[in-house]
Order: sequence, then C-alpha cells, then structure tokens
Amino acid sequence: MDAVPSSALVFAPPAIVRSAGFWSGVFHRLRRDPIAVIALGLILILILVALFAPYLAPYDPTKASIIRRLKPIGTPGYILGTDELGRDILSRLIYGARLSLVMGVIPVPVAFVIGSAIGIIAGYAGGIANSLIMRTIDVFYAFPSVLLAVALSGALGSGLTNALVSLTVVFIPQIARVAESVTTQVRNLDYVDAARASGAGPLTIITVHILGNVLGPIFVFATSLISVSMILASGLSFLGLGVRPPDAEWGLMLNTLRTAIYTNPYVAALPGVMIFFTSICFNLFSDGLRKAMDVKS
Repeated sequence: MDAVPSSALVFAPPAIVRSAGFWSGVFHRLRRDPIAVIALGLILILILVALFAPYLAPYDPTKASIIRRLKPIGTPGYILGTDELGRDILSRLIYGARLSLVMGVIPVPVAFVIGSAIGIIAGYAGGIANSLIMRTIDVFYAFPSVLLAVALSGALGSGLTNALVSLTVVFIPQIARVAESVTTQVRNLDYVDAARASGAGPLTIITVHILGNVLGPIFVFATSLISVSMILASGLSFLGLGVRPPDAEWGLMLNTLRTAIYTNPYVAALPGVMIFFTSICFNLFSDGLRKAMDVKS
C-alpha cells in the first residue's frame, strides 16, 4: 500500500469551545436550587393572580353587606369568610395582591438605579467628593427604615404615590452604601489602572470596566430588600399612611380587621399570612440568587 504524502495530510484546526457566560452559569446554578425555584414559581403565581384578579375574584372586593359581615372561614359561597363590612375576603386578598406587590416591588428597582448611580460615582471619585456624597447619604442611613418611612409618609401625606416615594427614599441610602463599597474595591484593580493609563475617561471606565463587575453584588442586595419593602409598605397602610380605603391592600386589611381579632381571629389573620408568605418567598429567592452568583459555590 502506497504511503500518503505528507503534503496530502490535512490537519483540522482544534475546535473552539466557548465558555459559558457568567449569567448563564448563574441561571444553571439557580436551576439546581429547588428552594429558590419553588420560591420563584410561587412569586410568579402570585403575580399572575394579581394580573388576572378580575377573572379570578368571585365577588367585587368593595361591595359591602352588613348582613354578611364577619362570616367564618368555610361559609358557603365565601370560602375565606367576610370582613367587618361583609366584603368577601378571598376577593380582597386577590385584588390586594396588586397594590401590595406594586408597593413592595416598585420602590426597590427605582432605588436600585438611583442608589447604584450615587454609590458608583462616589466610590470611583474618592477623596473629598466621596466624603461629601457618603456623609450626606449617612444622614438618611442613620435613621431606622421604619421610622424614616413613617416620617416621610407623614410629611408627604397618605396615598399610593407618596408611599412609593417614601419607600424609595428609604432604600436609596442602603443601596448607595453597598454600591460605594464594592466600587471602592474595584476602582484600583489592575485592569482599571490599565484603562486609565490608556487614556480612557471616567465615564468610559465606569460604564465599560466597573459597572459590569459591581452590579452583581448590588443587584443581589437589592433583591433582598423586596421583602423588607413588602413589610414596610403594609405597615404604612396599616397606619393609614399608604393606600386609602376602600382599596384592597393587605396592610390596610389588617388595620380594618384588627377589631375582629377576638370574634373571628382566623379571618383577621389572613392578610398577615399573605404578607408573611410573600416576604418569605422573596427572601428565599434572594438567598438562592446570592448563592448562584457566588462563583465559588
């Protein structure tokens, strides 16, 4: 058999194996966490229930009837009973998910954007600029979250919009503090110094070299604030500083049902159970996301 000339040999180039991106790795690790997946599934179900409330609620949540007031759980036609005005509790819980999720979720992404911008700018600038920005932030950060939210809502007045503004202001200092801390750790690393030496401006360095490396920890911290926001929002409504009657919101429902705690305690506790359940789901998902974003895990 004739030997094949060496010139006729064809060498195939080695196959290029693309490494999985960071976020695809996060998604893969998150899928392997059953608790986080279940928590996320329950959150999505709750969101769908809120979106399709008009089709799921059996009754008008604002329709009152004195003859049906404080019906116990399991009453025919009223699975979860009725409140002090005879309104169906199940319908009000379903509709209440709308305002409760809006008040609990919206302030966090808004504060995430504003607080991240403030913290990243302060962390990158350093020096006097950092001191001025962060000392101003510390004035708000020094107050307990509950006290600051109540004070701001009391000054602005009750209402959904004012409650959202108050909660956003409460979370901005916390997110800004985390953003400043992680940016300070990154701004003196070798690749940032190399970009600075190559003539890149501050805006380019922040958007290209710093932003992608600090948003992960800030985002994880921000997701952990959603459960806190849910509780604070419900607390504002409970104190009369949030949603106004007759709108259905879990904190407001707790307030109106507090007089029935001795006569019908199970019905009166249902809004609190929903607040607790939703907060736990957000906490579990946030914890799973934190573990998934930890490359060492």
